[in-house]
Amino acid sequence: MSTEQLPTLASLEHTLPRASYLDASEFQREYAAIFELGWVCVGRSDTLTEAGDYLAIRLQQQSLLVVKADNGELGAFYNVCRHRGTELVPLKDPGPISGQFSRSIVCPYHAWSYHLDGRLRGTPHLAIDTDGVTLHSIPLAEWGGFIFVCLAQRGEPLTQALGKGIERLQRYPLADLRVGHTLTYEIKANWKVIVENYNECYHCGPIHPELCQIVPAFKEGGGNELDWDDGVPHRDGANTFTTSGTTKRAPFPGLTETEKSHHKGELFYPNLMLSLSMDHVAAFYLWPQSEGHTRIQCDFLFHPDELSKPDFDGSDAVEFWDVVNQQDWDICESVQRGMHNKVFEHGYYAPMEDYSLDIRRYVREKLDKADSECS
Repeated sequence: MSTEQLPTLASLEHTLPRASYLDASEFQREYAAIFELGWVCVGRSDTLTEAGDYLAIRLQQQSLLVVKADNGELGAFYNVCRHRGTELVPLKDPGPISGQFSRSIVCPYHAWSYHLDGRLRGTPHLAIDTDGVTLHSIPLAEWGGFIFVCLAQRGEPLTQALGKGIERLQRYPLADLRVGHTLTYEIKANWKVIVENYNECYHCGPIHPELCQIVPAFKEGGGNELDWDDGVPHRDGANTFTTSGTTKRAPFPGLTETEKSHHKGELFYPNLMLSLSMDHVAAFYLWPQSEGHTRIQCDFLFHPDELSKPDFDGSDAVEFWDVVNQQDWDICESVQRGMHNKVFEHGYYAPMEDYSLDIRRYVREKLDKADSECS
């Protein structure tokens, strides 16, 4: 190809502009339009097994409780007492933290109490009518064993928000899986830098040598020919994401032969990333803390039949993923530092990074929708 035929840098698609990654006010604008108006994943329902089990998490200034009621149903509430606004579960950091209420939710300040379904139960030394008084509720929905909340009272149905990805994963028994191990990371990078990194494998050859030993296709042509819908093939003799590429764990029931020999990845905006092997799933929840700080929880999900075996050991997957994760977080932090150089205005997307363009469209659509609703 002659130089006259080569594409120029200017012909490549641009990333979002500098301010979208570095500016505090732009971060708050995006956060309000995305994380406070749509569905956000906060964890797994299998971690809440008994009545009174709860999960408390802070999404910026909004403090939330997910509680399992006596009837087995999950409810989501703002973590605030109706009396004086005290946190029902003190959250000095963003969380999430888990625990269990005994018979009721009791405010630590003046001991107002609530039933596990949020109804006001008692007000010590104060005789008032409790009928119809409840904690402030939040819409909650589940898919595949994942818990989603929506801070907007009226939003689109969860399955509509998740899109076609749920069809691509329909044979994975996600709702049956259980958390076998959890890792938490603090990454000094904007949440969109992390999502853009997840959305492409152009970086896999230079950044992930261990990963490319399992999936050689990751370093072929910058990942240009990968088919994520069907999954990416492991090398001969490998069938999962561990250091050896193998495991003693059985494949999930119901998978196709292709799914047993390929790896799938799926991103559900704004904050759930799934990487699916035939025997385990790595689930990443992104919780942006600021324009340059993202907290990530990574749950490792296994089939309960495997977890119940006396010799179960998921460390082969956990240790492998921790290596890969740290490589990703390190390069994302380098991107974040690099963008602070005054010459940076925006980045570029190479042709094999087409999926990364989706974050650009997604953010702009959400901002436009929020702006239109406010006007």
